[in-house]
Amino acid sequence: MGRPNQRAILGLSAYYHDSAAVLLVDGRIVAAAQEERFTRIKHDAAFPHHAARFCLAEAGLTPADLEAVAFYDKPYLKFERLLETYHAFAPRGLRSFLAAMPVWVREKLFMRKMLKDELAKLGPGAPQVFFPEHHLSHAASAFFPSPYDEAAVLTIDGVGEWATTTIGKGAGRELSILRELHFPHSLGLLYSALTAWCGFKVNSGEYKLMGLAPYGIEGSERVARYRQVILDKMVDLRPDGSLLLNMDYFEYATGLTMCNAPRFTEALGLPQRPAESEITQEYMDLALAIQQITEEAVFRMAETARELTGSKNLVMAGGVALNCVANGKLLRRGTFENIWIQPAAGDAGGALGAALAAWHIGLTQPRTAHAGEPGGDMMQGAYLGPTFSTGEIERTCRRFNAPAQKYDDFQALCSEVAGMLATGKAVGWFQGRMEYGPRALGGRSILGDPRDPAMQKKLNLKIKYREGFRPFAPSVLEEYSGECFELDRPSPYMLLVAPVAESRRKALPQDYWTRPMYDRLYVERSNLPAITHVDFSARIQSVSKATNPRYWQLIDTFRREQDCPVVVNTSFNVRGEPIVCTPADAYACFMRTEMDALVMGDWLLVKDGQPQWVETGDWRTKFELD
Repeated sequence: MGRPNQRAILGLSAYYHDSAAVLLVDGRIVAAAQEERFTRIKHDAAFPHHAARFCLAEAGLTPADLEAVAFYDKPYLKFERLLETYHAFAPRGLRSFLAAMPVWVREKLFMRKMLKDELAKLGPGAPQVFFPEHHLSHAASAFFPSPYDEAAVLTIDGVGEWATTTIGKGAGRELSILRELHFPHSLGLLYSALTAWCGFKVNSGEYKLMGLAPYGIEGSERVARYRQVILDKMVDLRPDGSLLLNMDYFEYATGLTMCNAPRFTEALGLPQRPAESEITQEYMDLALAIQQITEEAVFRMAETARELTGSKNLVMAGGVALNCVANGKLLRRGTFENIWIQPAAGDAGGALGAALAAWHIGLTQPRTAHAGEPGGDMMQGAYLGPTFSTGEIERTCRRFNAPAQKYDDFQALCSEVAGMLATGKAVGWFQGRMEYGPRALGGRSILGDPRDPAMQKKLNLKIKYREGFRPFAPSVLEEYSGECFELDRPSPYMLLVAPVAESRRKALPQDYWTRPMYDRLYVERSNLPAITHVDFSARIQSVSKATNPRYWQLIDTFRREQDCPVVVNTSFNVRGEPIVCTPADAYACFMRTEMDALVMGDWLLVKDGQPQWVETGDWRTKFELD
């Protein structure tokens, strides 16, 4: 059981996508995890039973020990928005209305009871329940864990109840919302609509659109034309960053699709790309156009936030805050001296924000400074999920009859892995607590040598089984970040894109931008080709010895032995699969792919020595393509 007199709050997000649970004890984050990692269903929206059970167990608590439960939005307000929207657009949307209403009338309107019933499955208890608004939860997740005593707060996503964007101000334990943009006018939904038009999955493929944009031809007539069409016909972007969407072009308010296909086709002169089909230059240019518009909107919103608050610090959350290209450019503009982005910026992070809002606002508890904590913030490097003991790893190896070598000297293990990476091998890296949020940060990662020109292709096609155009991120020792990239500060959560340092770049062929996509991709643009995107950019994770000493030690070993302070870091999963959680998940992914080796704790498993992996059925059909 937990300590006497401690005050615990369970934060929850559920029923839309990326359900999660977070436990605060006396205002500190004890545990946080997404439900998908346990159920193995990507973006699982179900009540987070497994995640909540883990969080409680981590602190030795039961529901009876909870002072409060906080849910990340207000169901009645969301229901009001649905009713008013259907009424405003009637008779359009009748099919969608008839599909949505029974679920609301039967379940979601009675959310308080539903939450208590679900919590009862975890054990007896009757904590009070808080329902902070969706964007207040995002704002709380951005400000309260941040390193700053005061900050401007910017939240941007698809939609919560009514709000789609908010600008606020945080100071101490106070958090106020100053401006709101309301549904159906939404930067996040605009970006999602173009994501769908380019053939990617909404609420999943937006990061692919961001990765595709650099293949667009900067300054070309077609990019300019797409930009102008979107700004003239689809969205009115105002000087303060607010926007109005022309709903004649969009179906998401009332329909089961994002776009009005005939109007989109007529305006753009480009049909919707079928999923999994070839990506032509037209779609690359369209991706660049919407990325540029999104960046301009974010810049204007940030400038308005600076004017309203007068703060030199900015904190961000909401799904659009995961657009690390826009974040990096915003930082370089200098509108704010300091920017901090919640690593679980999407709906999973709403669980954390709801708990923090309940603690600081609902229960009026003071906020303490985080400057002395590892990383300087409250997030503990985002390593907040389950960890597994040596005994549990050993039992997994025995279960699969998997030969494994245990290293009593971790430095010797690091040297062995560094040598493997240097010979072109891809290594699964399973260490410590699982990450909270969408990024693998060295707890559940697949690693490679960034100097290897073939590594990007190998990881995409033979291990991740995903589209070949997608870039990979570097993990760089924090101390060497400025030497490798044009970035003057840490980027611990892989939420800032910055250019590769000029000294590491190589000249491009004269015909570079006229070449087909994959011909461009496989040109060596720097001496770190596996992590240098086609526009010389990289999505950077700086690794701190304070927050992840084992991962830091491995990369430092690679630096000392191979003269390279960078490794390729991609999430430990295949396309459509959640990031691995358990040793068994890791071993299965290792054996199903062409990964060469797996490190779990102090154990090294080499592919050549493993028994034949036997599957019943086609495992790839188990994971829905994202």
